[in-house]
Amino acid sequence: MSPIPQRSKTPSGAAYVVTGAGDPLVLIHGVGMRLEAWTPQIEALSKRFEIIAVDLPGHGESDPLPAGASLEGFVAWFARALRELGKGPVSVAGHSMGALIAGGIAAEAPDQVARVALLNGVYRRDDAARNAVKARAAEIVTGAFDREAPLRRWFGEGHEHEEAYVLSRRLLALVDQQGYATAYGAFAGGDATYADRWSSVTCPALFLTGDGDLNSTPAMAEAMAVAARNGRAVIVEGHRHMVNLTAPEAVNTALTEWMTSTPKEARHDA
Repeated sequence: MSPIPQRSKTPSGAAYVVTGAGDPLVLIHGVGMRLEAWTPQIEALSKRFEIIAVDLPGHGESDPLPAGASLEGFVAWFARALRELGKGPVSVAGHSMGALIAGGIAAEAPDQVARVALLNGVYRRDDAARNAVKARAAEIVTGAFDREAPLRRWFGEGHEHEEAYVLSRRLLALVDQQGYATAYGAFAGGDATYADRWSSVTCPALFLTGDGDLNSTPAMAEAMAVAARNGRAVIVEGHRHMVNLTAPEAVNTALTEWMTSTPKEARHDA
């Protein structure tokens, strides 16, 4: 794979890379990762679009947010970063925690968003799932957490030597504990924050997940696609949470179709 370009920083401290030319697409990764988690998309999609990949606050080289920051705080951070990048309306694709931020920016600042895509996004967890995520968030705050446990949830067993697993393990090992705790706390409490706002989102909206993702489920993707004005759900068979790494060709195809769609072409299917 091609090397990731050197990072730049916005005035407010958001680290990012830019590569390619064309319509701008901003990528936001999930909790515990950094922008390198988008490597297959950066490499492939930059041949057609201008790709801007950002590090979450407290991840990679981005400055942290205060401890206890809410999802709304992360969305405000992202809105500020977009203004500082000065690209005008952009397409935004987020994975996991990044998906919650993408949904938030589409609701709060629609003038900044041309299209929105949520990969492995959560939506209205049930009580058992919400309690489990909050318990994990509390463990991370203490620093006494198992960095292998997320990998087992994301990939299942028997994938430890695969490239996507190895990359994810390396990125997770690098994450700052405080930045991780802050983002995970916002992630744990954020699944319903913007859940009622999809009916106001008019831009083309893509909701993609793996059929084996037990936490960001196909049912969640399909429910959001129905709620959105121009929503489409795509379910990738045989994959779990890190679908952009384990099924890059399918994800890149879906993102390209979404980037070149118009509201009239957006549809509800799986």
